[in-house]
Formats: sequence, C-alpha cells, structure tokens
Amino acid sequence: MIAKRIIPCLDVRDGRVVKGVRFEGIRDVASPVEMAHFYNDAGADELVFYDITASSEGRKLFTDVLKQVASEVFIPLTVGGGINTLEDFERVLRCGADKVSVNSGAVNDPSLIERAAHKYGDQCVVLSMDIKRVDGRFRVFKNGNRVDTGLDALEWAKYGEDHGAGELVVNSIDTDGVKQGFDLEMLAAIQARVRIPVIASGGAGRKEDFLALFEAGVADAGLAASIFHFREVAISDLKHYLSENGVHVRV
Repeated sequence: MIAKRIIPCLDVRDGRVVKGVRFEGIRDVASPVEMAHFYNDAGADELVFYDITASSEGRKLFTDVLKQVASEVFIPLTVGGGINTLEDFERVLRCGADKVSVNSGAVNDPSLIERAAHKYGDQCVVLSMDIKRVDGRFRVFKNGNRVDTGLDALEWAKYGEDHGAGELVVNSIDTDGVKQGFDLEMLAAIQARVRIPVIASGGAGRKEDFLALFEAGVADAGLAASIFHFREVAISDLKHYLSENGVHVRV
C-alpha cells in the first residue's frame, strides 16, 4: 500500500512566505529558508515552493531564495511559479528542485507538458490547477486566480495526464484558506478522470479534514499551508492521528 503524503506549501512573495484567504488578504508569515528547515525536521513527506507572483508579474522565479531553501531540505522539493519554458524547468532543477510545477505556463502553451515530460521524465512534471466553480462547472484559473481561462478543469486534468504530467496539484479557490475542509466534490470529479496521483490543496483547517480526505479516497496527498505555518496542527501529531484511524502514512 502506498503511503498517503502530508505536504506543507510555502507561498513566497518578494522572498517571504505569505498566506491569504481565497488568494486575497495576503499577509507575511516568515522566512522561506527558516520554514523549509522547520518542515524538513517536522516529518513532512515533501515540500512545495511557489513563487506566487512570478507569472502575474511576468518575471522569472527567485532562484537565490530557492537555492537557500533547497539547501535546507532532504525531502522531495516541488517548485513552481513563472514556469513557461524548458529553460525554466532546467533553471529550477539546477537550483535543487526535484519536481517542477507548471500552471499558467501550461495553459498558455499546452505543449510544454509533453516536451518537459519527454526531456525530464513524467515524475518531474507536476500540473498545478487552480479551480473555481463558474456557472456550475469547474473552471481553471491562472495568474494566481486573476484570469478565468475558460478551460474545463476535468478535461484539462485528463489532458495533463495524457501528455505526460506525473501528478496533479488540485487547488480549490472556493475553499482556499477557509479552513472548512477540502473540496471533496471537486476532488472526486478529478479523481474519476485520471489515474496519476492527485494532491489536494485548499481548505484544510484541522486533523479531521485530512482524515475525511483520505477516507473519501479522492487524493493521494494533502497539501496545506496556514495550519502548519501557524502551528495549529503539528505534522507529527497529524500523522499519528491518521495512522491511529487506519490511514497508511510514514510516521
């Protein structure tokens, strides 16, 4: 049985970890280097680093901060933000990333998924999707929830799998930062379309939310930020709780 993964996420802006609610009301949290060191020692299975304004600002990801973060972790590191070309993949991999998350760049140039998978392998390519309900449909947004792409999220997830994405990060804009639980309805719809691992993001507020996620069978990993950043839930406590309730995790 493959263990379920617990993944903290560093949303980085101007070299600092920040957090908001539904992508708004952003506030400063801490240094990404300090946070990376903390999570490496706290029992996280992986770590995600997003430069959250790189795409909307039309610039390259901050590689100096990324190099410092990569030097602090010995768990898999996924990096995203401003990934638009194969050269961007190469740049962040050389900085120490294990996997590269592509979102807006893939929407703008869908061939990027297949080209990156061919060059670096499926296991390196993570398709990240920011999804919101629009007129009863799940739609893909880009540039940090600023632009409705018009893409159907279920079709886009399947396209990503068919063209080489090794896993999906599925972030619900509707539940992001609200702490009322993961968007199980949306995740179930995605899970029904693909066979690759799905990482659920958006909505975690307590340990029970992760248990509900894994008991529903709609994700292979749970990603969260604020509940870990503000020490509301300790990863070690969460894993013991899940294990005691029958969920296979690395304790």
